[in-house]
Formats: sequence, C-alpha cells, structure tokens
Amino acid sequence: MVIKRTRLANSLRLVTAPLKETKSVTIMVLVKVGSRYEDESNNGVSHFIEHLFFKGTKNRPSALLLSKELDSLGAEYNAFTTKDHTGYYVKVNSEKVNIAFELVSDMLLNSLFAAPEIEKERNVILEEINMYEDNPLFFVEDLFEKICFKGSSLSQLISGPKKNIKKISRREILNYKNKFYNPKNIVLGLAGDITENKALKLANRYFQSTGRQGAQQKLTPFKSNQQTPRLEIKYKDTEQVQIALGFPGYHNKDKRLMTLYLLSIILGGNMSSRLFTRIREENSLAYFIKSTINIFEDTGNFFIQAGLDRRRISTALKLIHNELEIIKSEGITDDELQRAKEFLKGKLILKLEESQALIQWLTEQMLLTSRIETLDDKINKIERVTANDIKKVANEIIDFNKINLAVIGPFKDEKIFKNLI
Repeated sequence: MVIKRTRLANSLRLVTAPLKETKSVTIMVLVKVGSRYEDESNNGVSHFIEHLFFKGTKNRPSALLLSKELDSLGAEYNAFTTKDHTGYYVKVNSEKVNIAFELVSDMLLNSLFAAPEIEKERNVILEEINMYEDNPLFFVEDLFEKICFKGSSLSQLISGPKKNIKKISRREILNYKNKFYNPKNIVLGLAGDITENKALKLANRYFQSTGRQGAQQKLTPFKSNQQTPRLEIKYKDTEQVQIALGFPGYHNKDKRLMTLYLLSIILGGNMSSRLFTRIREENSLAYFIKSTINIFEDTGNFFIQAGLDRRRISTALKLIHNELEIIKSEGITDDELQRAKEFLKGKLILKLEESQALIQWLTEQMLLTSRIETLDDKINKIERVTANDIKKVANEIIDFNKINLAVIGPFKDEKIFKNLI
C-alpha cells in the first residue's frame, strides 16, 4: 500500500491510501475543532455543529432528503466529535464514489443551519446528554478527565453543559463554524478502491472552495501540576460501581508512548492481562476491567476502568493498587512482553485492513501530528521496546501522588475512597 499526501492550492491536506482487494471507498473529512478549543460559554458548540451538518443543504434542503440519498447508495455514514477534532465519513461501493464525494462536499460547504432545525436539534442533543449521564459505563471517563485535566479546557464535556445547549444562538454557531471550518484546519482522506489521480481530481473538483482562509486552530498547551490525589464521586443508586482510576500520561509525539501502550496491554488490555486475571477470574469482583490510554498533542492519560461489586469495592481497589505496585517494583516477564507485542501488532493489522479504520488512522495522524507513520513504522517501534523500558515507564506514570479516581455509585461519604488512594 502506497500512502500519498498532497496539499491542494487552498491549503487543504489530502491523504490517499489505495487498497487493491476491496470494492469500497471511504471518504473521511477531519476538522481540527473540538471541545478543548471552546470556552465555558460556548462549550458544546463543536458537537452541536457536527449534528447540524446532517440537517439539510442548499441542494438537499432537509435532513430526510439528505439521508434518503445517502441510504439509496447503500452507504455507511456518520460523524463524531472528540476533544480535539471532528470527523465526517461516508463509505460506499466504489462505483458510487463520485456521488458520495458530491454529497459530502454539499454537507460541508452548503449546509443551511436553518433556525428551525437548530431549535429541534437542541432537544436531540439534550437527550443525548441525558443518555450518557444516565449510563455510568460511559460517563465515568468524563468524570475522570474532569479531575485529571483540572484547570484546562480538556476537562470540559464534549457535549457541553445543558445550559449552553439551551441558549447558544445561531449567530454564535455560524461564527464559530466560519472561523474554524477552513482549509488550514481540514484533512481529507480517501481509502479503498480508488487511484491517487482520481482522488486528487475529486478533491480539487469538490473541495477546492472549502470555506474561507480563516484561523488555524491553536491550542493552549496543558501541563499537569498535580501533586496530590484527586477524587470525584457522583452519587447514583446502582448495584454496580463504575470507577476510573489513573494518572497523567504522554502526548502523541512522545517516544515513550509505544512503551505505555504495551504496559497498558499487560495490565488490562485483554482477557489474559494481570488485572483481568486478578480482579475478575481469581476474585470475581468485576464483570469487566480494562486499562486505556488517551493521547492529545500536548498531554495524555492512562487509566483503569472497571465495574465493581459495590459491597466489595475496598477489596477491589486494594487489589488494583497492589497490581500497580507490583509492576512498578518487579517489572514484567519476557513472555508477557512478547505476548503484548504480538497482541498489539495483531490488533493493528486487523484494524487497518478495513478502509474506514485505515483512513481515520492516517488522517488523524496528519491532522494532529502533521506526519504519518506507516504500519511498518509502528511495528518497528513495538519491536524495540524492552522489559526495562516497561518498568521505567511504569515508575514514571504510576505516581500515587498524582492518582485520579472517579466513582459513580451509591456513595456520599468520600472517606472510604480517600483512605484507599
């Protein structure tokens, strides 16, 4: 696979990844805008805008007309908003790529943002917020990042608070969109049954006039100054307690990042990991437990999430704490390291066989790091990690003075958790 990168005359970046053994094409548009670029008064606007791009264009003046045409192509399509970028994608039979391209560009260039649709979508987003807040499995990570990134816009909810969604005006939405939806902030990607030449022709035809030459998105770098443990408890009368426990991590260009990924796999990345074995298999304290890494341009985090028996929460947290202490003091075995490497390589290879996952992986690299590492580059990095590297990173990351614990469950007294952390 040959990955091609091109910059159009209007500064928009194009990434093309032709795949021989597929009959589909995925069109991916990423915009460098998300909740971390918002302030308290407009937090939620990036996510609101994502919704509104599906609500009608000049050429297709209703949500129904737009969705009918996409559905008539047999397309898979959706959008997503994160803390640092927003994405839109359409995956189609490669014979329909010209029509799909025109549809995507129509949405991004000609959306109406009609006042009645904005008013209707307020309620949709409010219900989306309710859905997440009512589901502790989803919401506990938001609580964790609220305290982990305290003092930064990274602590804000992607959806924003309800009060903002209820009051934000059409003018504020359009001003924000017009400022940041411009070629300097956009990466366009195509992967699948398409040649580089055709991709370039379509990009020039449909995206050459993408927005005005506005501001390039810039961030205020976050640097953790945490020196003491932090705790956030949300009371909810549940049988199971959801917890997220973790520490500040590395940014997306840090040379230690691959080592942290492998550490995360060994601790809680699969069903043979240490935490899954100890907490679920040996002690029956959880149905699921996992460790996860989030990365951004300037920072990141590493955390463990679990759904735990509320009556044995102290036992579970002590066991998790012990496993973290053990990996710091004793490190890992060569067998664990090799299995983690093979697991990570296998997951990457399987994931990148699919055009949508591949182009999202490539365009996110381009948007957020301004460079692209290939699968071979990643595998080479994986292979170079040693057991000593893992132990060193474990001791750097797992600092109990900088621990953050978010809890959703039937608890009001913080004492039990403060003693544990």
